[in-house]
Amino acid sequence: MLTELLQGIEAGGFLVIQDSCSYSGRHLLKSFINAALNRAEVVHVLGFDVSEEELKDGLRTSDTQRLHIHSAYTDPLGWTERPAFTVHQFRLEDLTDLVKQTPHPKPATLIIDSLSWILRHVTPPAVCKTLHQLRKGGAVRAVIGLLHADMHQRGTVGSVCHLATSLIAVAPGAKGDEAVAKITKRSKFRKVMQDEEIFSLNGDFTVTIHSKRSNPEQNWNDAEEEQVDPTAELTFNLRLSDSELEAKKKLMLPFVFSKEKLATLSQPAFLK
Repeated sequence: MLTELLQGIEAGGFLVIQDSCSYSGRHLLKSFINAALNRAEVVHVLGFDVSEEELKDGLRTSDTQRLHIHSAYTDPLGWTERPAFTVHQFRLEDLTDLVKQTPHPKPATLIIDSLSWILRHVTPPAVCKTLHQLRKGGAVRAVIGLLHADMHQRGTVGSVCHLATSLIAVAPGAKGDEAVAKITKRSKFRKVMQDEEIFSLNGDFTVTIHSKRSNPEQNWNDAEEEQVDPTAELTFNLRLSDSELEAKKKLMLPFVFSKEKLATLSQPAFLK
């Protein structure tokens, strides 16, 4: 499924790469940037965590007309007079204006490196609102964000990941050059597919899949979980047999009138 996601994210899609201090997801994020450039897509990158030089390292920087990096690394809070980009511009209106400054006929793919920096200075509800608005389309076709899960409370991580159409949680693998990707993909019909893949990244940020373990497709709303039957060890029976169910159906409740009684009550003598 990782290879499938690298081949393209559907319009309105929101992909979250969730990492931690034990394994960085930035190189995988660069894989998605290069993959988008290979498909001749326009890519806008919001850079907070690392410098522009470090972010460009290994990317297809020759595609200068389609790769646009808006670095907020040197002045993320806008303390100088003319900052290139600040965290306070993470709003739909400002992001739309930023993307439209470069004349391209097709909507762009927006890369956020990282969502964690934004969440440190903007409230989670405001961040989620902007992400939800970006998913509706317009100047941005799809959004890919890096999220450092161990920097936030579980509720904050859950709120952001709940908006995602695809989630890739990365962790170190058994070998030094391998990593584990736990992937969750939600379809438009509220179906969920899950994969666990062992992969490695090559020098050009292409991905090699070594093995994977797939789970069957599940319904996000109606997925059944194994549960212990609370009635298994009761000394009396809470369930009815077929004959008892049939007798229950024939039982006349005291507040329900039969046809004969309704006919009697509708006689003129009762209507006076």
